[in-house]
Amino acid sequence: MSERDIRLKLENLVKEFPERGGKGTVRAVDSISLNIYSGEFLTLLGPSGCGKTTTLRLIAGFEGPTSGQILLDGKDITPQPPNKRDMALVFQNYALFPHMSVFDNVGYGLQTRGMSRSDIRDKVEESLGLMGLKGLGDRRPNQLSGGQQQRVALARSLIMEPRILLFDEPLSNLDAKLRVQMRSEIHSLQRRLNITSIYVTHDQIEAMALSDRVVVMNGGQIEQIGSPEQIYRYPASRFVADFIGRANFVPVAIDSTNNGTAQINVLGRECQVPLQFDYRAGMDVVAMLRPEVLSLREDPTLQQVQIEQTMYLGSEVEYIVRSGEQTFVVAEKDPRLQKVYSEGGTVGLDYISEAVHLLPA
Repeated sequence: MSERDIRLKLENLVKEFPERGGKGTVRAVDSISLNIYSGEFLTLLGPSGCGKTTTLRLIAGFEGPTSGQILLDGKDITPQPPNKRDMALVFQNYALFPHMSVFDNVGYGLQTRGMSRSDIRDKVEESLGLMGLKGLGDRRPNQLSGGQQQRVALARSLIMEPRILLFDEPLSNLDAKLRVQMRSEIHSLQRRLNITSIYVTHDQIEAMALSDRVVVMNGGQIEQIGSPEQIYRYPASRFVADFIGRANFVPVAIDSTNNGTAQINVLGRECQVPLQFDYRAGMDVVAMLRPEVLSLREDPTLQQVQIEQTMYLGSEVEYIVRSGEQTFVVAEKDPRLQKVYSEGGTVGLDYISEAVHLLPA
């Protein structure tokens, strides 16, 4: 991407809040710099208190930064109020006007712009059709399901044709099945409209399913930026590896390095692992193995483990196994497997060496 493709730029953004009792400050956002590209779907992901929502509020203009700049298409919008930023925010609680019809909720922003009633009617009908709400314009929000209310909130934001669409955990109030459905609809809609979108969530699956890039935040700072695949397969830190999905960690030492690979011994087996960081022979590191990288085999040459838990989940069988003081999560997803190992048994623990990822100790 070139500088011309940058839609929004955050430069050394800092936000401090007074501590309770007024004895100091808390830095909620700590010197964040980030480029968001035109047409991109970018997600701010992290645990509660990591700074993702504060960052979104700074972008929207609901909070002013302590220092730093926000540039929209190269123009400094840091001092501008929310209504001057050409952005639309989809709220967690929908924020619909309960006394207004669906039609009036969707067209409210256009009314404030002074658009003619005939033009408003045409655009609202088009927007309702786009969101699968045709024929529901006369209903009130309390006559709609949660998914329909979320679509109304989306339609109200999109009808304004903003340069940036912001999402503040918009699916957290929906049940699990509806959340998956709405996630798919948001993904398809964003791709079709090619609108630059910034999404805040603490749900890793949501972030992976929706995003072009994910920004993992922790303690007000950015831990890693990358595609969902990069974040999952090649985490930059133990925090990212542990927060995105599940992971097993095995302390190892690097025996040697050669042509971008490291020779290590994992679970009693020598293997070569691609190097993502500047490691040298003799260094202590941590081998990360995702549960689906591990498998159980009746093979006495493999490191033997005891099965503490067996959970049959239909699409996979999940095991908790123990080797000495260390436990591992194993996820068997192969549909060809016929045998489910019983709790209390002993079996060999195998792994796919190409999928091992090394992290700093």
